[in-house]
Amino acid sequence: MSEPDDSRDLEARLRKWEATTLKEALRALPERRGEFVTTSSRPVKRLYTPLDLRNKPFEERLGEPGEFPYTRGIHPTMYRGRLWTMRMFAGYGSAEDTNKRFKYLISHGETGLSVAFDMPTLYGYDTDAPPAKGEFGTCGVAVSSLDDMEILFRGIDVGKISTSMTINAPADVIWAMYLGMAEKQGVPMTSLRGTIQNDILKEYEAQKEWIFPPEASMRLVVDTFAFGAKEVPQWNTISISGYHIREAGATAGQELAFTLANGMEYVRWGVDRGLNVDAFAPRLSFFFNAHNDLFEEIAKYRAARRIWAREMRDTFGAKNPRSWLLRTHAQTAGVSLTAQQPEVNIVRTTIQALAAVLGGTQSLHTNSYDEAYQVPNEKAVRIALRTQQILAHESGVANTVDPLGGSYYLEALTDELEEEAYRYFDRIQEFGGVIAAIRKGFIQQEIANSAYRYQREIEDKQRIIVGVNDFVVDEQSEVEPLRVTQASLNAQLGRLARLRRMRDRKKWEASLDRLRKACEDEDVNTMPRILDAVRARATLGEICDVMRECFGVWEEPLLY
Repeated sequence: MSEPDDSRDLEARLRKWEATTLKEALRALPERRGEFVTTSSRPVKRLYTPLDLRNKPFEERLGEPGEFPYTRGIHPTMYRGRLWTMRMFAGYGSAEDTNKRFKYLISHGETGLSVAFDMPTLYGYDTDAPPAKGEFGTCGVAVSSLDDMEILFRGIDVGKISTSMTINAPADVIWAMYLGMAEKQGVPMTSLRGTIQNDILKEYEAQKEWIFPPEASMRLVVDTFAFGAKEVPQWNTISISGYHIREAGATAGQELAFTLANGMEYVRWGVDRGLNVDAFAPRLSFFFNAHNDLFEEIAKYRAARRIWAREMRDTFGAKNPRSWLLRTHAQTAGVSLTAQQPEVNIVRTTIQALAAVLGGTQSLHTNSYDEAYQVPNEKAVRIALRTQQILAHESGVANTVDPLGGSYYLEALTDELEEEAYRYFDRIQEFGGVIAAIRKGFIQQEIANSAYRYQREIEDKQRIIVGVNDFVVDEQSEVEPLRVTQASLNAQLGRLARLRRMRDRKKWEASLDRLRKACEDEDVNTMPRILDAVRARATLGEICDVMRECFGVWEEPLLY
């Protein structure tokens, strides 16, 4: 609304409504007690009108789908042209175990692969390393060598399906193994489509699975940008992830702000390296959480697109419109799943998936109802996939672009989240940037404070979690556990032993020496040397040990 006369007329009508219709209704039926707030404890007004949208003109707030500022979506027709990629996060036990799960999901209609790695792999250790003892395959698949990667994708044409890999500190090594595997399949790098998460900043802020200090890690990330832009042009070399920030306890506004601040930090490092922003920015992707509050989550995605487009165009001077696009994967909120009455998690996941779709995601993972206990079993993961398929083919939500666009409440929430993000950007800049804010513990403390407040609200019953602090039943779960077998571990250990026994030792040693020299010379891109080491059958742990030797290991400063 822009006309002053219209605004005054609406204000008068609202005052009359409050004094008559609303007053009489509240006398007969008072509103429920307690505060009306979002999942992030953001206050929600009783009613939203055009008066809440007076600060921005239509073109700046919305625009048209597929046009700047992309609030309504990055494609003109969105899901009318192509549905989102249904990419179920999967991985457990050995490469053989997970290969079977991949094929099961593909047979039931999955349209993209997403790999979960076990804890030793995430930390750059081989399965037989002492720190890996007892952790094999329990939260993802174990990948210690090119041999494992070949088995993981055996019988799957990686030239025809895109693959996302949730790996961060050793992302360059795992990516090199994927490239080496594709090479053995006869698929050229130029044909490969997929994503490595490769987002080390959020590790320091939230997930805590780092290896090297921030500056060395950022160098390795930018090495992948440069290598990917030249050699693997269809690959997303980073998935800037708010998901884990939210899982650690952040609010929707904090997830939005810290994720985009991290994204801009990666762009600065790329530009400072001498890369043309339009050479690598089109392959930057994002990964957001989909939590319980339907409208807050939809608004978050819309605000993210608008902020990113503006910053890439106006702050970083990107000329290519593809550099302005915020392309995102979404995953339903694992932290929202309850061990109590686990079947109710199907309802939570459905609402969260609906938010991601209405918010315009490009790909989606839906959590399985049993994930509060374990890596999901086949029945649970099939129901999670079917949830997406019902949304796509039965619900009607994919029939029109941005169906909630123009809602006074949604547009006001989008504006509020955008404004909160910019307040956080200013505070981060006061510290001297993202890495300085991490070293000072600012971002970590903000997340911790939000997590504490949310938990207190649950314990004080200010916030109801069905089955946990209200609507409780006394029953035993009937979830059938999925267990990693000793036979899988033995097969993995045997494969590692054979690899070390059979490889060409001279080629192996020479490849690691070349990698060491590359790490010591900041002007050399490490990716070609890592790929050479993988081809020479060096293991994940051996390659990461060379980098540990050169870069050191990060220890988080104590926060008080």
